[in-house]
Parts: sequence; C-alpha cells; structure tokens
Amino acid sequence: MKKTEKDIKTSIKLFEDYKVRTSWDREKETWYFSVVDIVGILSDSKNPNNYWKVLKNRLRKEGSQLVTSCNQLKMQSSDGKYYKTDVLDTEGVLRLVQSIPSPKAEPFKLWLAKVGRERLDEIQDPEIAINRALQYYLAKGYSPEWVNQRLKSIEIRKALTDEWKRSGVADNQYGILTDILTQEWSGMKTREYKDFKGLKKESLRDNMSNMELVLNMLAEVSTTEISKEKNPKTLEENKSVAKQGGSVAKEARKQIELQTGKPVITDDNFLPKSRKPRQVENKQ
Repeated sequence: MKKTEKDIKTSIKLFEDYKVRTSWDREKETWYFSVVDIVGILSDSKNPNNYWKVLKNRLRKEGSQLVTSCNQLKMQSSDGKYYKTDVLDTEGVLRLVQSIPSPKAEPFKLWLAKVGRERLDEIQDPEIAINRALQYYLAKGYSPEWVNQRLKSIEIRKALTDEWKRSGVADNQYGILTDILTQEWSGMKTREYKDFKGLKKESLRDNMSNMELVLNMLAEVSTTEISKEKNPKTLEENKSVAKQGGSVAKEARKQIELQTGKPVITDDNFLPKSRKPRQVENKQ
C-alpha cells in the first residue's frame, strides 16, 4: 500500500519510542546522536555494535565520507559507565539511514527524496520557496502580520550579507559582525540572546516578537546603508559600521522603552511554553 505524506511524517517520528543517546554541542549549536542506538533501531540487529562495525568497514572501503565525519563522545552505557561512542550530527544521521537496508529506514528515504525534489523546485522558481515559508509559519501558529515582517527580514538580511560580500567580508566572518550588530542594539551577543530565550539550534529571528524583529531589521538595514556610504575595506572597518548600524536601532529601542515604560526584549518565544516569560532590564 502506498504511504501518504501523513504516514511518512508519522513514521519519521520513529526514534521517539526508542532511547537514542544524544549530546548538545553549545558552541557549534549541533546535536550529536549515538550511531549504535540508531543502527539498533533501524536494523533490528541483536548486536548493533557488530552491525555498525561491519557497516563502517564497508563504507570505509567505498570511500564514504560518512565514516570520516563520525566523531566520538563519551556517553553513558547500560551499565551506568561512560564510554567513547561513535556519534553523528543530523546530516550524518540522514546519510546513515540511506546506508541501511531496512523497512524502518524507508520512511526516512522517502522523506529525503521529497525534500530533495522540493529543493530543486525552489531553485527553478524561488517564489515556491517564499510561498512554502509563508505556509510553514502560518501552520506553526504565527500571525499573518508577524509572517510578513519575518519574510521582509529575510530580504533585508540578504541585502546586508550581499553588502558584506561586496566589502570583502568572508562568509565565516558574518557571525562576528552579526554579534557586534546584535549586541549594540539589544545588549546581548547572538548566543547570549538565544540562551536568554531558551533556544538551542532554533532560529533567533523565528522567536523574536514583532518589536524585536523590527528593531533587528532596523539595525541590519542601517548597517547596509552606512556601509554603502562609507565603503569599508577591512574587517575592522566593517566592525565599526556594524556597531554604528546597531546603534541606530539601540536609540529607537530606548525611545520605545521610554514611552511605554517597559523593556522591549523578553525571553518569550514560539516554543512550547514551560515557564513564564520574563523581561530583561535595559543594559545600556
């Protein structure tokens, strides 16, 4: 019987009924999963350690990068002790799934094929990606007003990174400038801001309020325009411009807080609520 999309989505939650040891790398903002646990679930092998050993040797002979991307972390075993365990990040797990011939792996493979097809469609027609993002946010319960702001913020962010690229900033330096810009207007670096909102790998912008999102957009669009005028050539010059762009939004934030009598930034987010949102005092 042919599986429907609903069936596939349900099947993809397979791991929820099994114990898969995980580890969160805060610095890299990456989840790592125990390979043996996943292999045991998908293969139904009575000896998942041996199954993985054989599979790993085969993949190594085939020149698969999956083996080289496999790390080791200490994880607690059934005897209560900690041992070095092979782990993979999310991308590695998806590649692992494709290497295991198992009925349980089929829903994942179907899902991967579907995602790949959708991505190719989006490359051919970017409007598809925009419409899909719109539906995604609405389905998660975001308001139409917030969604409009979020889609606009994507456009503004793209304009900023294009300007950074024009100024000679390397892709791996965008985070440095984003930290400066964010700290200037909000009082917190990006990671601190995410920690305050209780986020891990989730998008910070996806968990901002309308006001936070608008101020972040103001900081980014100001940085873009200042950069166009000052034409920075070095990373240090771009850092100065990012601080100036962030200061524009900082002044707007101060005025809003002065008029409303309450802080703009809160730890409210769009995750399932397990605690009452609190507010951060004005740090600047």
